[in-house]
Amino acid sequence: MLVDSFGRGVTDVRISVTKRCNFSCVYCHDEGLGPVARPRAAHEEEMSPLEVERLVRVAREFDIHSVKFTGGEPLVRPDLEEIVARTVRHIEDVSLTTNGSMLAARAEGLRNAGLKRVNISVDSLDPTAFREIRGGSLAPVLAGVQAALRVGLKPVKLNLVVFRPTLPHLPEMIEFASRTEGLRLQLIEFMPELVGHRDWSVDIDAVKRWLESRADRVLVREMHHRRIYLFKGAEVEVVDPVRNPEFCMNCHRIRVTHRGELKGCLNRNDDLVPTRGLDDAGLREAFRTVVAARVPYYGGYVRDYAPRAPGTSLIPLLPLEPER
Repeated sequence: MLVDSFGRGVTDVRISVTKRCNFSCVYCHDEGLGPVARPRAAHEEEMSPLEVERLVRVAREFDIHSVKFTGGEPLVRPDLEEIVARTVRHIEDVSLTTNGSMLAARAEGLRNAGLKRVNISVDSLDPTAFREIRGGSLAPVLAGVQAALRVGLKPVKLNLVVFRPTLPHLPEMIEFASRTEGLRLQLIEFMPELVGHRDWSVDIDAVKRWLESRADRVLVREMHHRRIYLFKGAEVEVVDPVRNPEFCMNCHRIRVTHRGELKGCLNRNDDLVPTRGLDDAGLREAFRTVVAARVPYYGGYVRDYAPRAPGTSLIPLLPLEPER
């Protein structure tokens, strides 16, 4: 296993297969390669299935045991099933983050290729609010959720970005997860350092206190020390990296850009290690290089930051107790 200078072993890798997307989310931090209406052949910048497989094969040599494919929107690539099939030859634990809009027709094929689980971004169950936030239609996304559940891509995690426009929808989303077997809800803190709309931020600690006051039980996950709040029939996990050195100190992930560059931290682009054109020995050295340079973003790379201030910026939009 590769271990950085802070003692953090690298166990999983997130691989972006594209920067293209068919949605236009207001909080997106990456303009990408342009919008697409339906799956299209790989862009010349994007890694081929063979390139992805080679990266995964070498990653497995370093005891990396989990792969998640991301984008952009991964399903704009019609060869995603091939990418998954080639990946599971080396690492069995393969998952996917998607906006879900094109998933319904491909969920079974992806499952047959070896995909284990999916994360689907759903910020609201109100069609109008959903379109305002994500720039797309809710109905095909919900069809994708149902298809993923039907073919067994479980647990299906619903990703909800917590910022001002989504706060009113939290109780309904928790209730939706609680009544649907196989669903989990993942609340992801809005990251202003990537987007810049700081007036959208809310006090994520106050949200966590709101959850804790209503949950049956609270767990702490090893990865990032994330809090998981158990409601009757629902599991709600909070991903809160902003100004959170504990989160960063418990990060065991590296990333791969769609161009095949290794990347040690989501928040940084000054740590990219190119891999295209390298032989296997060079690729192994690239993995060693990117891990050796990893430091916690908060507390390591960024040392001068304002600590979280309890009670600030929480809009009073969470008066309802989720149905139990």
